[in-house]
Amino acid sequence: MDPDRSSPARTAEELVAHVRQGGPALVALSGGVDSAVVAALARTALGPAARAATVVGSAVAASEIAAAREVARSLGIRWRLVRAEPLNDPSYRANGSDRCYHCRRVESAALREVAAADGAAQLLDGLHVDDLADDRPGLRAMDEAGVVHPLLWGRWGKADVRRYARSVGLPNADRPSNACLASRVARGQPITAELLDRIDRAEELLAELGFRRVRVRVHGTAARLEVDPSEVARLEQGDLLGRVRESLLGLGFAAVAVDPRGYLAHEPLPIVP
Repeated sequence: MDPDRSSPARTAEELVAHVRQGGPALVALSGGVDSAVVAALARTALGPAARAATVVGSAVAASEIAAAREVARSLGIRWRLVRAEPLNDPSYRANGSDRCYHCRRVESAALREVAAADGAAQLLDGLHVDDLADDRPGLRAMDEAGVVHPLLWGRWGKADVRRYARSVGLPNADRPSNACLASRVARGQPITAELLDRIDRAEELLAELGFRRVRVRVHGTAARLEVDPSEVARLEQGDLLGRVRESLLGLGFAAVAVDPRGYLAHEPLPIVP
């Protein structure tokens, strides 16, 4: 679906009516605000006929599962975990430019099975118009699986999503966007369960230190740390960086560096010991 971006966004009421018209739904609920908003809209539209499921796999951070659980609890929507392991697909493990396609194909298939077993007429996700600015090979896999994108139909962007999330009191309304752990690994470097677990533990460590948004980028055996630009100085001050580096070396990284530009830097810096 390619929405007409020249037209104004549809109202929440229109989205609710649109979801209701589609019948019983299963929402693919990640820990992010986009799918949380879709779950809220579906719950309003369908009541108990709206359910949610969160994919569990090696590339899904533990924090994402915890955030999805909190959203489901706040909405009172029936929720379950669904196991889907893209690592079983050699094309995914190869980490080529089409990695996201293979990931979403595996995940969508698992969610479709759950949707069918639950009697859901539609499988919903949180894709919105701002997502179309990125190269998203995973979108092709979701479209092939028949996933419905209510926010795209409604011509909602990230600002609309955040606004609605705050208006209904979603617990993750202001949570930073995240992506699967495999997105941290340099393209072409093979993906393994051990590597993904190491990244997850490294990011959890930084989150426990109070950093709001964290990426641990990996190239070979080296890690580059990204935090919000406003927090780079705190990461580098005193002995904090030394303690962080020691912890990450203990996890198995051979070198640890900080990107001084912070998260959202477009080009990676060289990683040196």
